[in-house]
Amino acid sequence: MEKAENVIKKLKEVFPADGLLPMFISPHSGKPTTSKVTFGAMGDSFFEYLLKVWILGNKTEAVNLYWEMWQQSMEGLQTLTKKSSPSGFLYIAERSSSLIDKMDELACFAPGMLALGSMNAPSEKAPVYLNLAKELVKTCYNFYARSPTKLAGENYLFRQGQDMVVGTSWNIQRPETVESLMYLWRATGDNIYRDWGWNIFQAFEKQGRIDSGYVGLRDVNTGVKDDKMQSFFLAETLKYLYLLFSPSDLIPLNEWVFNTEAHPIRIISRPGPGLEGLKDNDHVNKDQVIPSHFRGTGSWLRNVKHSSLDHLH
Repeated sequence: MEKAENVIKKLKEVFPADGLLPMFISPHSGKPTTSKVTFGAMGDSFFEYLLKVWILGNKTEAVNLYWEMWQQSMEGLQTLTKKSSPSGFLYIAERSSSLIDKMDELACFAPGMLALGSMNAPSEKAPVYLNLAKELVKTCYNFYARSPTKLAGENYLFRQGQDMVVGTSWNIQRPETVESLMYLWRATGDNIYRDWGWNIFQAFEKQGRIDSGYVGLRDVNTGVKDDKMQSFFLAETLKYLYLLFSPSDLIPLNEWVFNTEAHPIRIISRPGPGLEGLKDNDHVNKDQVIPSHFRGTGSWLRNVKHSSLDHLH
């Protein structure tokens, strides 16, 4: 734990005023080696973990640095947001020397992160984060809804007068959008997020289901299939869909934190002052870190279509 947090301390030393740490940091100097900022591939998890480590540490003083850095980053995120033309879809641009009108499907984790942040933020900040989450998740859902196959491409370009245009056109069963739908459902109770999740699930069934499992698409415009089922389709995509249609007290978010690979981890208070606390050899038993629902054979996956989703047929 201490060794891992030494990295955060070093990153704090070079943390920019807008909280938008670039993609690459030299392991020798500890300084950024690029100006590229993205909430998509190779940049996403850092921002997510700032929030989640704070929550995982029970929001105590020992982990307050993470919360401060995350709030700073969310101020920066808002400087990257733009609206498409003509429909006004809010998206998160990338940044190098200037803004780049491109958003990865991977960046669709951000609405869920913001929704989770709103559930833990003070009253003056919570509606800001939640409203931003609602606007961004609508864009992410439209990555799917506007596709001929109803499955999203890997990334989208935003062009004047054209809203969103698919860039890289494959779909590899990514979980980020349905993950965010789950968080928005938990935060608001609005059934629209279940409706959108059901539409995405149906598209996976129609486009990707084969006799031996599920596959992705080489091109979401044509529907040509690839020959792979990604491990995260089971570990994340279907898990978040299951949770989307489950009661909110199944893996409650005030007791558990999902890491970036959708593994639930029990919230435990950090015992020490500052950034110290848990030592490298500290441990907890499996009952503290693995929900009973997810132990055993994983039979919950087989019930996705036939139990929690029945009310939407």
